[in-house]
Amino acid sequence: MKSGTLLVVITVILVVLVAIVVAIVLFKRNKSKKIAEEVSFLDREKNLIASTPVLDELSKVETIVKNDKMEEKYKRWQHRFEMIKDDQITKINDMLIELDLSVTTKNYKEYRVKVAQTELEIYKAKTAVDHLMSDIKEITVSEEKYRAIIIKLKAKYRELSNHFQTHKKDYEEVQAAIDLQFENIEKRFLEFEKAMENNEYTEVVHIVKALDNMIDHMTIVIQEVPDLILLSSQLIPKKLDEIERIYADMIDHGYPLNYLKIPYNVEESRKNVTGIIDRIKVLNLEGCMFELKTILGYLDSTFEDFEKEKVGRRVYENNAADFETKLKKVNHLVGDIYKQMDDIKKMYDLTDDDIQGINDVRSRLLAINTNYKEMTEKLNRKEVPYSKTAQELETVTNLLQQLEEDLDISLKSLGSMYDDELRAREQLDEIQVVLKQCKIRIRSYKLPIIMNEYFVELSEANEAILEIIKELEKKPIEIKVLNTRVDTARDLVLKLFHTTNEMIRTAQLAEMAIVYGNRYRSSYVEIHNGLSQAEVLFYKGNYKNSLEMSLHVLSFVEPDVENRFMEVARSREV
Repeated sequence: MKSGTLLVVITVILVVLVAIVVAIVLFKRNKSKKIAEEVSFLDREKNLIASTPVLDELSKVETIVKNDKMEEKYKRWQHRFEMIKDDQITKINDMLIELDLSVTTKNYKEYRVKVAQTELEIYKAKTAVDHLMSDIKEITVSEEKYRAIIIKLKAKYRELSNHFQTHKKDYEEVQAAIDLQFENIEKRFLEFEKAMENNEYTEVVHIVKALDNMIDHMTIVIQEVPDLILLSSQLIPKKLDEIERIYADMIDHGYPLNYLKIPYNVEESRKNVTGIIDRIKVLNLEGCMFELKTILGYLDSTFEDFEKEKVGRRVYENNAADFETKLKKVNHLVGDIYKQMDDIKKMYDLTDDDIQGINDVRSRLLAINTNYKEMTEKLNRKEVPYSKTAQELETVTNLLQQLEEDLDISLKSLGSMYDDELRAREQLDEIQVVLKQCKIRIRSYKLPIIMNEYFVELSEANEAILEIIKELEKKPIEIKVLNTRVDTARDLVLKLFHTTNEMIRTAQLAEMAIVYGNRYRSSYVEIHNGLSQAEVLFYKGNYKNSLEMSLHVLSFVEPDVENRFMEVARSREV
């Protein structure tokens, strides 16, 4: 048995060792394969750089060299390519040989460093070749590229020219300037053709850029000039004339418009429009449309201000008469109250708050009178416009309305003394009627025992009624105390009324539950015992517990007894 176990252990160890050896061999093979692929990739990258068709592109340049500048560029590009080929490519070849040597000697640490260095040199060489090709192609494809750009610019130019010729009357005084600008563009097109013919591609770049800017500017000119002329020569001058006419007419009719500064603003607007017209004539349109729209916005807002003043005057004149009528009425009423204040204090038990309320109303009324007087004086002196005066009038009108409401409250407080006394006597009669009903109802149902709670609440209600009677017999009557006594008595009697009804209702329900459960006494001992306990509680005056006990024992035979029992109780209007 032991020799068999030993044999198994030795076998497992051998299998593990073989697996480890196989793994190491596979790892080294994969590593060698990966290294070979890296070196092969770097070699391909080097070959791609060396095979870049720089010479083909340079041969194209050679055929179009017609001036010293071009010849100088051609020689410089040749030199750059030779530097890349002789220096950088040669250096990369040497580095690749060193990589092979590192792989052969299995110096993998050195190999990783040389791979990184070789990749960096290949990147530098590739970047240098790409830049060189880009510079050369800038020339070799210049004719095709710039011809395509010029074709588009000419199409745009013809479109602008045709539009201008068709709508020439819309451009008025700036026609000559536009014609001159079109001539300058045509000259630029001729310069382009001459430069292309002489292969002066350096000049071509500037000519094409200038043409693009000039045509962009002419696009703005052709699009905006008609609107600018319409605004500056017709629309805005007409509106300025109309504003001056309306302003003069409103001044004649007594409108205070000094705050608008119309004469100054109109004059400044005319000056600005004149300056804008001068700029339009030389096709300097920068900011013109914005400035004209700003002026137009000011003019429109001025028309709105005029209309606001007209509306403000109508509103003020319509509301001023009503306000003065109300103010006169309130002044008269408050004056009468103050004349009778001493008599009122003797007749009624006025509190400090009552007196303070009336004094506060009087102070606020004096402030309203002062504000209204100042407002009308400023308007008569034309210091403030009607629009602002109308708003101020609305404010003081609201203050007067609030004052009237507060005055009504104060007057109601003064006039409610007698009403409170009459109401207290009426409520006393009502309270006594409810108390009597409680006594009659408690006697009408022969309860075995009346709970102490009833007698306590009955005593409290009687005492509260006596307090009302005492207050009514006092002279002068303190209304606040009287109202408190009435509220207290009413609450206590209603509480007694609720207690009486609840006690009678609970007693009736408890009695009904016992009678309803008698049908089960002979069949269930538990129900018999429970109902007996309920009867004992009932005759002790504990009606609520009696009802709960009855329903509890009955629920053993009728789980829904409480709901059905309450339905029966409601059907009998208990």
